[in-house]
Amino acid sequence: MTVILFMVFAIGLIVGLPVSITMGLSGMMAVLLDGRFPALIVPQYLFNGISSFPLMAIPFFVLAAEIMTASGLTASLLRFANDLVGHIRGGLGHVNVLVSMLFAGISGSALADAAGPSAIVMRMMRKAGYAPAYAGALSAATATIGPIIPPSILMVVYAISDSRVTVAGLFLAGVVPGILLGLALMVMNHWISIRRGYLFRSARPTLRGLARSFWSALPAICLPFIIIGGILGGIFTPTEAAAVAAAYALFLGLFVTRRLKWANIPEVFIRSGVVTAAVLLIVSMASIFAWLLTILQIPQNIAAAIAGFTTSPSVVVILLAVFVLICGLVIDTLPALIILVPVLGPVGDQFGLDPMYFAIMLVLNLTIGMVTPPVGPVLFVVSTVGRIRLDVLAKSIIPFLLAELAVLAMVIAFPSISTVLPKLFGITH
Repeated sequence: MTVILFMVFAIGLIVGLPVSITMGLSGMMAVLLDGRFPALIVPQYLFNGISSFPLMAIPFFVLAAEIMTASGLTASLLRFANDLVGHIRGGLGHVNVLVSMLFAGISGSALADAAGPSAIVMRMMRKAGYAPAYAGALSAATATIGPIIPPSILMVVYAISDSRVTVAGLFLAGVVPGILLGLALMVMNHWISIRRGYLFRSARPTLRGLARSFWSALPAICLPFIIIGGILGGIFTPTEAAAVAAAYALFLGLFVTRRLKWANIPEVFIRSGVVTAAVLLIVSMASIFAWLLTILQIPQNIAAAIAGFTTSPSVVVILLAVFVLICGLVIDTLPALIILVPVLGPVGDQFGLDPMYFAIMLVLNLTIGMVTPPVGPVLFVVSTVGRIRLDVLAKSIIPFLLAELAVLAMVIAFPSISTVLPKLFGITH
């Protein structure tokens, strides 16, 4: 069964099938050809993979982000970010980073950020004289902040795949690494701007102007605080928080900004439905694949191999980080997450690694994979939106990739970066 599973999976990737279809097909072929399990088990696991109450958070978070964009609140975030950091050297680059950090508190998706606010700032940077490849590379890099700063679709899926952690705990654990990621990209942007002579800066706003732009962006800025505060206060569950976020966004669009028209709502729901369907299809297909990995005792075999190589938890973390990074190069982020959590989670347990620390390391690692070729879905989005050659974009993103890897190294070396906020709020898992 093991040979069939991995052989069909490898063939599917080679011929260019979508990863979700490849996982489902390889799982089905392994079950049918092996004969140990009834064929009925395949549709059962495909359905059970998405028959989960917490997964309902995903369509609501996607919907909230779409409504926010349609309501003009994304533009408000952009104006506020420009007033706040646009006057610093390499200003529009800093704006790009800050907008992504603010929008991450709404969407929880790197692809949504790359196709939305990051793409807008990329066009602004190009008009201001920044090299197109540089503007695209920075936009791709900043989009990876989306799955780290809460809310995060990846963290919702992770919590469903691993009962040792909770959505609330992971949301809090991602705050500090997300901020560090943004700061690292700002530092790199500032350094490159000095070296290349990018002098393009916005005028320093008056205090009144800054207060005005902050006031217009405040409703959007409040959303992550409403989500996290409501969850920690026991007012609603993470799934209910996502529904509250969507309702809050709808209220703002219809009655506060009044830029969301009733005639536009069906289009917003359709776009959200398409994105949600794509995510849930991956989750469903990956569930049968992950179950077979567990049945075939792949996690136990990997743990035994690592234990035979070293008994040091620090070395184990480094080995796992390198392994996950390699997986992120060739497998899309969400399928890789669903496959690797049941495989590597027991390994972390065996060596006494904190589940929350391990989760953030894995999520951050795979998120970096979204901007690394040959898969790099964020690179493809930015390349398409910005009409930049993929090879040129991949070369230009290397400095930002190094900055993100430096943050990953910090997260690995100092576990408290991931655990300090959850422990502060009394969440230990």
